[in-house]
Amino acid sequence: MQYLISLWLSAFAQLLAGDSRWCVLAAESVPLAARGAPSVDLGYAIYQGSYDANNSVNIFKGIRYAAAPLGNRRWTAPQAPETNRSFAILADTDPPICPQTGASSETPAEYGFVSGPGNEDCLFLNVFAPADVADLPVFFWIHGGGYGLFSATGLDPTDFMASNNNTFVSIVIQYRLGAFGFLSGGEVGANGTLNAGLLDMNFALQWVQEHVSKFGGDPTRVTLAGESAGAAAVVYQAMAYGGQNDSLFENIISASPWVPNQYNYDDPIPTQSYDQFVAAAGCAAATDRLQCLRDTDSTVLQNASAKVSESGPFGTFAFLPVTDGVFLQNRLTEQVLSKALAGKRVLTGNMANEGVPLSPPNANTLDAFRDYVNITFPHFSDTDKADLEARYAYARDFQDTNASNPLFETSGTFGPSAVNQSSFATGQQQRGFDVFAEYAFVCPSYWLAAAYHEGWKYQFSVSPAYHGFDLTAYWSKNAEVPGKDFIHAFHKVWGNFITQNSPVITVEDAKGSKANATVPEGEQGNIDWPIWTESKPIMLSLNSTGGVPSFRNVTDNLQYYVYLEPGVTNEFKLANGRSWEAGRGDRCDWWLAQASRAPY
Repeated sequence: MQYLISLWLSAFAQLLAGDSRWCVLAAESVPLAARGAPSVDLGYAIYQGSYDANNSVNIFKGIRYAAAPLGNRRWTAPQAPETNRSFAILADTDPPICPQTGASSETPAEYGFVSGPGNEDCLFLNVFAPADVADLPVFFWIHGGGYGLFSATGLDPTDFMASNNNTFVSIVIQYRLGAFGFLSGGEVGANGTLNAGLLDMNFALQWVQEHVSKFGGDPTRVTLAGESAGAAAVVYQAMAYGGQNDSLFENIISASPWVPNQYNYDDPIPTQSYDQFVAAAGCAAATDRLQCLRDTDSTVLQNASAKVSESGPFGTFAFLPVTDGVFLQNRLTEQVLSKALAGKRVLTGNMANEGVPLSPPNANTLDAFRDYVNITFPHFSDTDKADLEARYAYARDFQDTNASNPLFETSGTFGPSAVNQSSFATGQQQRGFDVFAEYAFVCPSYWLAAAYHEGWKYQFSVSPAYHGFDLTAYWSKNAEVPGKDFIHAFHKVWGNFITQNSPVITVEDAKGSKANATVPEGEQGNIDWPIWTESKPIMLSLNSTGGVPSFRNVTDNLQYYVYLEPGVTNEFKLANGRSWEAGRGDRCDWWLAQASRAPY
């Protein structure tokens, strides 16, 4: 949680500092080399980056990949950047962040999901390229944040790259957020572009195909990756145009894919959000409301986007991807089930406690749990709701949460299950956490693992394992958690998938510096980690033991321990995903059967 907060504060400080990237430089491009400041000629512009001598990496921050989406370009598809070769552009500072549209105002500000100012001219990307290389695989990152928050600021992959001997190029993108990227409704469908934020991502992927070789990357070996909303956006890119985008990427990594309701673009819910946005922006009486929005000052629109999103239930965001009939032709569950997805392989994972922090932390009675279900699943019948309660009915479930009950992590394989027990809650409260975790994050990860001929599945189990806690395992610069050996192993898992098309790593890399670490040993010095199949849904639980406990108090309802060095020791094990957590596979089957009524 501290990571999300610090990420937002860093981005905000960067915005206040202003954009100092523009600088008069020599217009002649020089080769990308480990000497001085590297330069690259993209045809439409020349960029001069910086050289990180400690990591032997050329860094280019703030490369424009699309024209500024301002005025009449609002709610249209991204367009190619205008040519500007008069001066070289200094690319050593993170780009301006996009306008930030936060979650419901019921969500505590301490969580970091809060609205804030940004610059609409934000379609930039950062490139981290090992010096003096050619034809390296490419890691392409889409950040999360509910399609409303965060940016490329502070996302430094150089540690991740160093753990893998600088064997890939990294690209981190920004895309339109909130109402700027995901405004829906009939008027946008008729006179604008739906899912503009998803189109930004796709346009950036096309930019990679054209330009990444100039940075030493191989455009035929792109791994598309993301976390949370970014992880689901990865899936949406695989679904694009009916799954026909095979030429843009080879593999996908989807970490904690967040799959909220996906409506048709002109359904009542997105239409209501559009109408509320129009009213908040002062355009309700306009003859052409969409043109009025295009003519309105950015600050007014940013405030309107925040106002609409903050009016929703706990942990929700108002502006989300929709079925538009072109880019997204089906709901995610429909297309994943049909396996009509671009790409060859998938690596997907979930956290042990995905339900924290975006599900209500005060649903600690049966009545409160039922209220949460009623709000979250308004299309469920009474029979559906009774069935849900029965499937999430274990010890203490029909008792109100008792604050004196001990809090501890489940083993996943025996004893209490995540249905009503974790290090965050027990009873009704944990029941609500697990409902949210499974329907919105965990089960989509299960279905995705089975949607590819080659798919691997993991669970990130290191306590506290809340949603987003894994970010420090790959954006690990100056990270205290989750332990040095764990970070190294996790880096190697993702790095091997990017460079070798398999996340299977050596036993040595999995154990790290501690001989007493436990990992499943396979053949030829590698760990045992089979491909996930529907008949044999085997996943790898990535956990650790030991370390020095350190208490964190974010709010009265969000308190937990992390475990610091020295002494953190890796503990990995294989598990059957179907029997995991008292029959999670059966519950995921049930959620898939309810998908049209969720809908997602």
